Amino acid sequence: MTTDTVPAKFKPYTRQTISQARQWQWMPADLQEAVQVVSHVLPFRANEYVMEQLIDWSNIPDDPIYRLVFPHRDMLHADEYETLRDLVLFKKDDAAIAKQVHAIRMRMNPHPAGQMTHNVPRVNDAPLKGLQHKYKETVLFFPSSGQTCHAYCTFCFRWPQFVGMDDMKFDARETTELVSYLKTHLDVTDVLITGGDPLIMNTRSLTEFIEPLLAPELAHIQNIRLGTKSVAYWPQRFVSDKDSDDLLRLFERVVKAGKNLAIMGHYSHAVELRNEMAQRAVKRIVSTGATLRMQGPLIRHINEDPKSWAELWTTGVRLGAIPYYMFVERDTGPSEYFSLPLARAHEIFQAAYQMVSGLSRTVRGPSMSAFPGKVVIDGVVNINGEKLFALQFLQARNPDWVRKPFFAKFDPHATWLDHLVPAFGKQKFFFEAGDDEHGHRAPPAKVIPISVAAQRAQGQSCGSAHSAA
Repeated sequence: MTTDTVPAKFKPYTRQTISQARQWQWMPADLQEAVQVVSHVLPFRANEYVMEQLIDWSNIPDDPIYRLVFPHRDMLHADEYETLRDLVLFKKDDAAIAKQVHAIRMRMNPHPAGQMTHNVPRVNDAPLKGLQHKYKETVLFFPSSGQTCHAYCTFCFRWPQFVGMDDMKFDARETTELVSYLKTHLDVTDVLITGGDPLIMNTRSLTEFIEPLLAPELAHIQNIRLGTKSVAYWPQRFVSDKDSDDLLRLFERVVKAGKNLAIMGHYSHAVELRNEMAQRAVKRIVSTGATLRMQGPLIRHINEDPKSWAELWTTGVRLGAIPYYMFVERDTGPSEYFSLPLARAHEIFQAAYQMVSGLSRTVRGPSMSAFPGKVVIDGVVNINGEKLFALQFLQARNPDWVRKPFFAKFDPHATWLDHLVPAFGKQKFFFEAGDDEHGHRAPPAKVIPISVAAQRAQGQSCGSAHSAA
């Protein structure tokens, strides 16, 4: 597929406009209905590139990118779907629809792994709404103008960002609080700018969020990460958008300032990197001195084939990207539709890993981003006649837990850490009681008085940044 045949101008489709796409007429009535009903609960957004270049319309609904982007009735419980269908298509009662939708969303665990209760830092006992700080070294920043995407993934664990649940939304309109927070946390080395997708912003707006991080007083910030799906859903952002060259110059400025700029590219299937436009995007990104790391979750119905993962990783390496993570689908949203047993996840990862050379074996997985930290399934073992999962923390709320192996009873049906039972007759895992087996307690959240932050920042201002509308 040549770049001459791909859309040049970004054109999104939502529930309100999808019927204007020519592909809508190719969809059977039951699939059209599912989009109209389920998209009241889960976010739906596609674009012309995804629909023209990534979906095989002769293979719907089984095409992996179709399942990745378009809502399906089985993403809701059968009774929920029937009730909502009746309200949306026949009764058309907005108040009743809103009530039903809210009930379904709250059942779906809208903020897993303590994102709102334990990850949000506080100053003067007030939360910093646009930040998360779960791991000592890394702060997540959510710019308000980057809280949408070029298209939405139906599995996305940040779906509350996109459906009007404002009380559960992370967003920051400028960087003042972020910079002040970083000045008082010298152990932070990484800032991950995420969303949504920060690459939905134009380059001028993105610059206003990034440039304050280059100030001399933030020399301890070594790595700036940009979490993005645009590499797959709209690679034109790096190639042919009107400010794509400006974007690459911004990347070069970050690298010249002595920072590592890491583009955390979200890829879900090998097809996303087969297109010439997508491959050009990778080459242009790495030509700036930035790194492109490839990550994505293992999702039932979409990427269960180890050959797809192997193709994705090897193609990425050939183009200059770095395979980084295979995640386990999180326990949120329509997870019952997408989740795979952990045993099966390990089998898929192991099979894909065996197909690639050492250069692709930088990838880690399958990894669960659970409440206590990132837990990887290292394997299935037999110890004293007992079949077990071998696990370890790759990252943790308590740094003492990192790279510490532990074991759980093998369960062929378990899909998440919470489903596992400790091995060897233990009642709890070492991290569950607050103390580990050596008496190490997880460090408490640090509260920094705003007056202290202001005093430390005074006279060291690195400028303010404001998001553009």
